[in-house]
Amino acid sequence: MKLTLNVWRQKDARDPGRFVTYQAPDISPEMSFLEMLDVVNERLIAKGEEPIAFDHDCREGICGQCGVVINGSPHGPRRRTTSCQLHMRTFQDGDTLTLEPFRADAFPVVKDLIIDRSAFDRIIASGGFISATIGGAQDANSLPVPKENADLAMDAAACIGCGACVAACPNASAMLFTAAKVSQLGLLPQGQPERMDRVRKMVAQMDAEGFGSCTNHGECEAVCPKGIPLGNIARLNRDYLRATLSWGRRLPGAAGGGPG
Repeated sequence: MKLTLNVWRQKDARDPGRFVTYQAPDISPEMSFLEMLDVVNERLIAKGEEPIAFDHDCREGICGQCGVVINGSPHGPRRRTTSCQLHMRTFQDGDTLTLEPFRADAFPVVKDLIIDRSAFDRIIASGGFISATIGGAQDANSLPVPKENADLAMDAAACIGCGACVAACPNASAMLFTAAKVSQLGLLPQGQPERMDRVRKMVAQMDAEGFGSCTNHGECEAVCPKGIPLGNIARLNRDYLRATLSWGRRLPGAAGGGPG
């Protein structure tokens, strides 16, 4: 295959950046997308040019680091497929591919196709955990979990935090990511004691990071490589409303004050 690549090149967050065109001949259809970039970089290095910087780690669709916008779609044209698991046979000989980083104010560009996703880490740190006492582990059978809840929690926990949902959303919203992290704990018994505080703190941190509001476009679910459903956002909204009302009742001087 012979491809034309229009690649976003940007030295750092302060650089305005620009598209640079590269020719990529002799690309095997059996290569993964990242293997194709490896070949292009080897040729650039051989010519003494700066290689294209891009994120990767596991290359198995697990870590979420490989996110690239390909022809306007985060992770490319195949549904439920990460960039590293996308194969070049998806494209046609002679195609032109435009490669960009995930674009959002909360995801500053580090270099070329690499972005800083640490905003997601701060959302998790604000409340995406449970507090557990030390000592021997509880017997698993002592905390029965309904199968429906267990299945829903596992589906939410499949989120790999790649940020495709943010990149696809016209508002650069992180609601699907945050909702998945809220759901995976809020559906289980271990997550109940801090459920209301968790959702309130995580939404507050999400807003503080500069992500946009959710207006139900549904683009986030469409591009999510793990197929995280929008129902998680509905669950977050219900929990957030309950948490807000409960918090208001606990404030000094609030009507009906006292424990929520």
